[in-house]
Amino acid sequence: THTHTRTMKFRFCGEQDCPDWLLAEISLLTKVSSVKMKMLTTAVVSGMIARDLDYPKLQKLTQDAKYDPKDLKAFVACMHFILTSAAKHDVDGDTLSNELQQLGLPKEHGAAICKAYSDKTVELRRMLHDDSLRLWRLEDVDWRIDYVISSSELQAVHQPSVQLKIKSSSPQGTGWESNTALVSLSASQLRDFIAELKAAQALMQSLTA
Repeated sequence: THTHTRTMKFRFCGEQDCPDWLLAEISLLTKVSSVKMKMLTTAVVSGMIARDLDYPKLQKLTQDAKYDPKDLKAFVACMHFILTSAAKHDVDGDTLSNELQQLGLPKEHGAAICKAYSDKTVELRRMLHDDSLRLWRLEDVDWRIDYVISSSELQAVHQPSVQLKIKSSSPQGTGWESNTALVSLSASQLRDFIAELKAAQALMQSLTA
């Protein structure tokens, strides 16, 4: 059991307890050899940085461990959390290796993970920095004007209503997740919306000047 870890704080977790779900999956990480662990960690790190995980390669490397698709996804989730959290909290390889051993991971496996982590720490931190500056990105905006005959929302009959369709994407795991928002605005709401956008633009320009 790992009950003793519940009262421990870990630097790679931001001086917090290790998440229960990660503790539950530690045994899954031990099913691969330490040699394969180094190769797997390198593949996961490279995929994270490129935002394109090579799942066929990961499946091939985990054949000996007999991972099913669910196991492989759990493995990737564990590695993603460990690597991004360690980079986010500025944890060095030796410290990370020691903390992973405290969670029950064999020393050889911890060393394999940390070797790959140390080799790519700079790139990982740059990726996290870029994501922190680019929380989401606008992909497309479509609009149309409708004339509403009657509505509980609009006081005047034949009041024009602007329908906005905004497509955006945000960082999600190792890639980007697409989102679509549908917004209906009256003429006065549209004017307020444009004024707020202009104020936000002016603020951003002042910060980058």
